[in-house]
Amino acid sequence: MVRIFPLIFVLLWSSAFITTKPIIDNSDPFAALAFRFFFVAVGFLLFSIYLKQSIFIKKRYLIESMFSGILFHGLYLGGVFYSISIGMPTSLAALIVTLQPILTNILSGPLLNERVTSQQWVGVLLGFVGASLVLGIDVGSGIPLLGLIATLIALLSITFSTIWQKKLSNNLPLSVSNFYQALGGCLFHVLIIIFFIEPYIYFTKTFIIAMSHQIFLVSFGAFTILMFLIKKNSASKTVSVFFLIPATSAIMAWLFLNETLTNIDVVGFLIASVGVYIATRNK
Repeated sequence: MVRIFPLIFVLLWSSAFITTKPIIDNSDPFAALAFRFFFVAVGFLLFSIYLKQSIFIKKRYLIESMFSGILFHGLYLGGVFYSISIGMPTSLAALIVTLQPILTNILSGPLLNERVTSQQWVGVLLGFVGASLVLGIDVGSGIPLLGLIATLIALLSITFSTIWQKKLSNNLPLSVSNFYQALGGCLFHVLIIIFFIEPYIYFTKTFIIAMSHQIFLVSFGAFTILMFLIKKNSASKTVSVFFLIPATSAIMAWLFLNETLTNIDVVGFLIASVGVYIATRNK
C-alpha cells in the first residue's frame, strides 16, 4: 500500500488546481484559506483525540509545527492563491513553483546532510524539462509584479517548509503535527485579514463543492501523505514527484473541464515520468 502513496499524492494534489479557480472566483484568497484551515485544524484535532494522542506538547514542538504550517499553508498557498487572484497566469505560477525539487536538491545537502546523487540530478532535470513542456513557455507580457513576487515567496516557502519538516518529522505523531500546522496556517491568514484586507466569501454551490474537495481530499488526504513521505524518505527524493503534477493537472483538465491536451503535453508527461522514476528509484 505504501508504494502507491506517491501516485495517490500526485492525483490528489493535482486535482487541487482544478478547484482553486472556482474558490478564488467566489472569495478573496486569504478568507478562503483561513476558512479552509480552520476546518482542517478541527478535523485533525478530532482525529488526534480519537487516536488518544495528546495534543499537549512541548513548547518547542508547538512552535516548530506552527512555523511549518505558516510556511506551507500560509506563505506557500497564500502566495499561489494571491498571485492567481491578481492576474498571474496559472501556468507561469505553476512553472515557478515547479522549481521546488531543484531548489530542494541544492539545499538538502548542506542543510540536511543528504547526498544527492548524479542519478537524482538527471531525474530532476528531466522532470523539470517535462513539466516545462506541459506548462509552456509563452508567458505573455502582462505579468503583475506583485504576483511574481508572491509566487517566488511561495517557491521559497514550500522549499524551506519541506526541509524544515524533514528536520522535525519524528518529533510528533502525524495527526498532532498536522493539527498544529493547520492551526498555524489558519492564524496566519486570519492576521492577514485583520490587518490588510476586507474579507468576503460567497457561499455558492460551486464554492462549497470546491472547498469541500480541498479540505477533505487535498488537506486531509494529499497533505497527510506528503508529510508521511517526507518522514520516511529523503527530502530530495520526495519532492521529485512534484514534477508529475503539472502534467497530471493537464490531463484532469482535459477529462473534466474539456480543456485541450496537446501532443506536447503528452510528450512532457512521458519525459517527466521518466525523470521522476530515475530520481526516486533505488540503485
